[in-house]
Amino acid sequence: MTDVYTLGAVMGVVSSGRVRHDNEARLDVCGPEFSLAIGLSRLGHQVAFLGKVGADELGARALSVLRGEGVDIADTRVDDSATTGLLLKESRVGYPGLTSYYHGGSAGTRLSPGNVPIDRIGAARLLHITGTTAALGRDCLEAVRIAVTAARNADALISFAVTYRPSLWPSVREAEEVLSELARASHLLFVDQDELDLVKPALTPEREVVVSRGAKGFSVRADRMRYDVPRTQVPIVDVAGSEEAFAAGYISAALDGLTPPERLARGSMLSAAATTGASEWQTLPARADLPRFNAGTAQAGAG
Repeated sequence: MTDVYTLGAVMGVVSSGRVRHDNEARLDVCGPEFSLAIGLSRLGHQVAFLGKVGADELGARALSVLRGEGVDIADTRVDDSATTGLLLKESRVGYPGLTSYYHGGSAGTRLSPGNVPIDRIGAARLLHITGTTAALGRDCLEAVRIAVTAARNADALISFAVTYRPSLWPSVREAEEVLSELARASHLLFVDQDELDLVKPALTPEREVVVSRGAKGFSVRADRMRYDVPRTQVPIVDVAGSEEAFAAGYISAALDGLTPPERLARGSMLSAAATTGASEWQTLPARADLPRFNAGTAQAGAG
């Protein structure tokens, strides 16, 4: 049985200083569901990923990474008539990171309802979706909706990460409508503190709501109880991908039958691991690394 099924867009990512002046850049591949799938697979879970990539070198690299990480990509398709999307990240001293999306017409945005394997999703223990994929266009949103329906009809759990990106939505009102709809369909909801107003209708006692509170750490309301955990302290290189890593750790612990505080602890651990490198996923630990990583961060905290 597949533990987790997820669907989304993969993008190439170019990281540099100020693009108009720098002569060097770093190339990688990324995506919220992409990184989560790798994080879960490294922890020993069976993960399937649905998406579309272009018939180009970035698409080939993304498929090679997923395949090499043990993620099931049987449903992922190569679109010969589109290119893989691109994300440009600039870092400047004294300024927050600048991110530019080049995804219009890309293969990832061409995911359609007809690509969704209902039986495969129904056979998974958990479906994970994000607001990022829902924002990529009408076809992508409908694909997400069909996946949700398939999971609900099969009594599979549904996990939803809001991941609100204002630049991807035509308006805040439309974002609120869609994100609230998907949040209400979920059993497990991941939301940043500043996204809570977007999904107010879903903040009900019966739903497991996990909140990222910035420097204050993470909290969860489960079984009408609230639990909190601080962020794991590590030297930070780049925070990109930390929220997806947290979700992977939390879901992993939930699949292992651990308690809410233990889920938060594993999520915080993976979130910290993601920030220790320039990539959103390359520094994520394998299951065998968890005790050593936990011991290392404990010593760093004591020092």
